[in-house]
Amino acid sequence: MSDKENNITSEVNGAEIPQEPTENNVDIADVDEELEAMKQRVQEMEQEAAKLREMQAQVEQEMSMNASSDDQETLDSRSIYVGNVDYGSTPEELQAHFQSCGTINRITIICDKWSGHPKGYAYIEFADTSSVTNAMVLNESLFRGRLLKVTPKRTNVPGMTRGRGRGRGFRGGFRGGRATHRGRRGYFAPY
Repeated sequence: MSDKENNITSEVNGAEIPQEPTENNVDIADVDEELEAMKQRVQEMEQEAAKLREMQAQVEQEMSMNASSDDQETLDSRSIYVGNVDYGSTPEELQAHFQSCGTINRITIICDKWSGHPKGYAYIEFADTSSVTNAMVLNESLFRGRLLKVTPKRTNVPGMTRGRGRGRGFRGGFRGGRATHRGRRGYFAPY
């Protein structure tokens, strides 16, 4: 190394002042190389993330195609609805009650999402469709002091609603910044 390379100088008001080389004074070329290497790594990571997002979207699309309505209909054709189930009953007790009908894949006791208490009905999925007809024989059978209601599970069709559409009760609404209520003689708009 030459004397110029060993001695680092700085210029103050036109005068050169020699400085001792320290660890803080790093060659600018080294910093640029590290910065370029970091940029390249970030770009590679972004490319990998884009590939992962694309693969995830493809998998989600395949899963949605696999879980089509045909699969749901075949699943529902092997399932039954059991109503008027005692609130304290367990899946094991229901399995013991319906085991004579056929092989049971799954028992689902529906619970309220807020309180966690059972709603009083359940769904039972069998291994084959012939078990559903066998389970229909147990309609109005006695289970924990209650008469069970057993029907084949229906398939929910999106867009199909039961009833008149807008719900029950109050027939008014909030329209255009004012509350309306339809009474016997038309609309009431207080403002």
